[in-house]
Amino acid sequence: MAIAPPFFYVAGVVVGVLLHEFVQPFNLGLSVAVRTGAGTIFAVVGLALMAGAMALFRRTGQDPRPWEPTPAIVSTGVYRLTRNPMYLGMSLLQIAIGVGLANGWIIILVPAVLAVVHVLVIRREESYLERKFGDEYMHYKASVRRWI
Repeated sequence: MAIAPPFFYVAGVVVGVLLHEFVQPFNLGLSVAVRTGAGTIFAVVGLALMAGAMALFRRTGQDPRPWEPTPAIVSTGVYRLTRNPMYLGMSLLQIAIGVGLANGWIIILVPAVLAVVHVLVIRREESYLERKFGDEYMHYKASVRRWI
């Protein structure tokens, strides 16, 4: 069984908290009002992307687990904006948590988490989709950015 992608984002938050507490604090120096407002915005956008993707998965009979077979290319809704709305949404949630806790480590670890997700999950997903759907997926891939 493969590792579920949310694990990597949770690990990024946990490592960020541990670095902040036990190695070197990295305070963002933001007021509670700014942290609350910015954190809420990042969280709402992240959750909206994830909810939009999940709704499309349910509507099209797809399984959100990346190791399960994909019956069709989804290219509507949030998938018109990004090929990876779930991973982008989880990244925004990680940023929201970092902002909310005023913990810069959590935010700095987002690119590292994205790199791990790219290598361990996205490359496999894209290879599978290219083999299964050929030109249809290649056209979608050429017309929609990976992230934003």
